[in-house]
Amino acid sequence: MATRIVEFKDVKSLVGQELGVSDWHVVTQEEIQTFANATHDHQWIHLDVERAKKESPFGGPVAHGYYTLSLAPHLMSQIWGVAGVKMGVNYGLNKLRFPSPVLIGKRVRARATLNNVEDVPGGIQVTVGMAFEAEGSDKPVCVAEGLFRYYA
Repeated sequence: MATRIVEFKDVKSLVGQELGVSDWHVVTQEEIQTFANATHDHQWIHLDVERAKKESPFGGPVAHGYYTLSLAPHLMSQIWGVAGVKMGVNYGLNKLRFPSPVLIGKRVRARATLNNVEDVPGGIQVTVGMAFEAEGSDKPVCVAEGLFRYYA
């Protein structure tokens, strides 16, 4: 999918609209191991494949919830970008939930909606609804309301 590039001056006109959907990303055991090493979260439900198959209620290892969220910069960059700015920064989250697990080997993608735009000194703050979907799941695997600031 081609990234939607929006001029800074036009961002406010998109409030309430879906910005787009990212490409699919395959969640691999290798990526989960790397994430576990980086975050020091080595819980067996993520890393011990055989134990997770036997003891986990999910039937196998699952991705860390924060791993799924950490895909936001990669997936969001496939959805949209703002042109005519000096820089953009992640400002935080208003809401975050992990309603369903991501099984290793599944593909995930993000869907984004522009919920709000407000002026801040030197730029704007956007509130983006992000819903992460996993292949074959009825429910989203992560829902978050992200705050991003763009400075012109």
